Amino acid sequence: TCFCASLGTGPAVGPGYDLALTELVTEREHAFVVTVGSERGADVLADVPHRPAAPGEIDLAEAIVAEAARHMGRTLETTGLKELLYRSFEHPHWDEVAERCLTCGNCTMVCPTCFCFTVEDTTDLTGQSAERWRRADSCFTTAFTFITSGSQRASAKARYRQWLTHKLATWQDQFGSLGCVGCGRCITWCPVGIDLTAEVAALRAEEIGQPQPEAVLEMA
Repeated sequence: TCFCASLGTGPAVGPGYDLALTELVTEREHAFVVTVGSERGADVLADVPHRPAAPGEIDLAEAIVAEAARHMGRTLETTGLKELLYRSFEHPHWDEVAERCLTCGNCTMVCPTCFCFTVEDTTDLTGQSAERWRRADSCFTTAFTFITSGSQRASAKARYRQWLTHKLATWQDQFGSLGCVGCGRCITWCPVGIDLTAEVAALRAEEIGQPQPEAVLEMA
């Protein structure tokens, strides 16, 4: 379900890593080609038995990564993506997605960039001690946006739209990049098979009056 190649976030690793491992499975051995990306990574590798990779092994590792990119069945077109989602805020397609979405929050629990949290205050039985805990939460629950007047995103439509628009549009305004790395975990773990790449493609197609592309139904 990965589509990181279309986002430029993989499968080849970019700057900012300590160690990158590429698995090699041959008739002779099962090993990893390790690329060192930092001094910390070099320190870790120094404590692990290893040997220099042969030129042929390096070439094989690079070929494996390139082949993984070629075999990705999904893509996410990012040109004008933020503007598309802003224009589509009241699009009826959100209602179609909401009819399928269970608002279970699976996608937010497996997403590597989701950071929504809640704060809980607890006291002991004596009332002498109190603690405040910050815990992971999901924007797909009605309790997440609950205030004295009730939930501010009571519908599945509002919650899914908020999640996808934040990942792919407002995140760009906040941090200058997409909030999606293209790992596909949200697709894999969605119990009803909602695919964000298909939903974005549908919005694009409907905007220009083209037939909607068929979703990729294979599950990894």
